[in-house]
Amino acid sequence: MKMLSIPLLLSLVLLLAGCNSAPVRDPAYAPVRPAIPAPAPEENGAIFHAGYETAWFENLRARRVGDILTIQLVEKMRANKKAKTDVAKENSTGISNPTILGSTPQFNAPGFIPLASNSNNNLAFGLESKNDFKGDGKSEQSNLLEGSITVSVVEVLPNGYLRVRGEKRIGINQGNEYIRLSGIVRPIDIDSTNTIVSTRLGDPTIVYVGDGALADANEMGWLARFFNSALFPF
Repeated sequence: MKMLSIPLLLSLVLLLAGCNSAPVRDPAYAPVRPAIPAPAPEENGAIFHAGYETAWFENLRARRVGDILTIQLVEKMRANKKAKTDVAKENSTGISNPTILGSTPQFNAPGFIPLASNSNNNLAFGLESKNDFKGDGKSEQSNLLEGSITVSVVEVLPNGYLRVRGEKRIGINQGNEYIRLSGIVRPIDIDSTNTIVSTRLGDPTIVYVGDGALADANEMGWLARFFNSALFPF
């Protein structure tokens, strides 16, 4: 019993340590290092060396691979959808007893006592059907995301646009929060403070997720997900 208690205790310690683990970087949103400048040419007696100049007056906006850019998150979306369906269908079909050679046919089942002449046991036919369907559905969703995240330029496209991506990792008590962003930026949309609003991003991907005890408490269990999925037949 004592030998089994030590591994069990170690397992519990590892589980508790995993709950407070540091945020993990997503490689898909990792920055790209700036290009390494070419080696300096040999001294040729000139003062100026191309690629090693220092500009006194330079635009501080992001424009090269490895430059950073601040994105102001101002995402606000709201969607409403309402649907109502009302379908009714009613059919009625009747065929009267035909007249054949001046008389209306009557028939009796074989082996039974003949029915009276007014028993309506003839070839008349009637059918009625009625179907009703009513459906009503309503959906409403709203999202709000505010804040800022600084990303890096990972590619300069042939038209001069910048492909950016980045990740902000915040470790909070009982869990971690992640904000991941990628998209395409037009240099003309970058203001003098090297900032652009998220609504100006092209092909944006914005992910806000978390892990830890709080995220686990808000997650539906696997059995409950089965009963709320399309696989549940009832």
